[in-house]
Amino acid sequence: MGLISNRVERSEIKPGDHIYTYRAVFAYSHHGIFVGGSKVVHFRPQRNLNSSTDTPDFYDSSSSNPSSCPIFPDCGFRQPNSGVVLSCLDCFLRNGSLYCFDYGVPPSVFLSRVRGGTCTTATSDSFDMVIHRAMYLLQNGFGNYNVFQNNCEDFALYCKTGLLIVDRLGVGRSGQASSVIGAPLAAILSSPLKLLMPSPVGMAVMTAGMYSMSRYATDIGVRTDVIKVAVEDLPLNLESFSSEEEDEDDDDDDEEEEPTTKKKEDSKMLVPR
Repeated sequence: MGLISNRVERSEIKPGDHIYTYRAVFAYSHHGIFVGGSKVVHFRPQRNLNSSTDTPDFYDSSSSNPSSCPIFPDCGFRQPNSGVVLSCLDCFLRNGSLYCFDYGVPPSVFLSRVRGGTCTTATSDSFDMVIHRAMYLLQNGFGNYNVFQNNCEDFALYCKTGLLIVDRLGVGRSGQASSVIGAPLAAILSSPLKLLMPSPVGMAVMTAGMYSMSRYATDIGVRTDVIKVAVEDLPLNLESFSSEEEDEDDDDDDEEEEPTTKKKEDSKMLVPR
């Protein structure tokens, strides 16, 4: 296991492992749970399930059509209106390399990793529990896909830990999403320090440090806004979060309509009789 990647051979992974592979020349990674028998359960956008090409969605996965796998007839199985898919390992990897996600790493190791989405300080539950969650979600779904709040890495992290974020307004469990947000944020926050640090090397070290700390602060192993949720109760929690989002959208619409209504009333008062 290096500082950049956790590349492994197929013979090294076990049922219940959180695995991932890179897409588009290491531009992004796709995550899933290996359940044994060369099968992987993973989560992807519903609208791209039947697509034959990659999309801009950062956590898109195997784009193979379910019927195109010549080895496993059930490769590509999913429930209607669900983004949770069962794929064979070959279709999941699509000729890419295989990597294994690390759990229970010390903070020093977490901070030393150059790239997010490779490890967490949170500990994994038993392999049996991990597989149970993955197979249950294959039958019942994992809610709506969201690049920053509910993506394939979030799915795998939940299967491994059972942790769910209470505050759905922030960044999700995904370390990769935190990296995307953390890098620009670190650059912005470190900009005023350019006056104090004329050396480009010192500035680069400062920015890298802020980037690592922003990733660490959003790791599910240290966050305080996470709770343990049984997989059987997860659909209810996902529905409540969706309801809250819809209510917020309705409130925003009402706020936009109020000024318009007020203008109409004011215009009526100005009409001479």
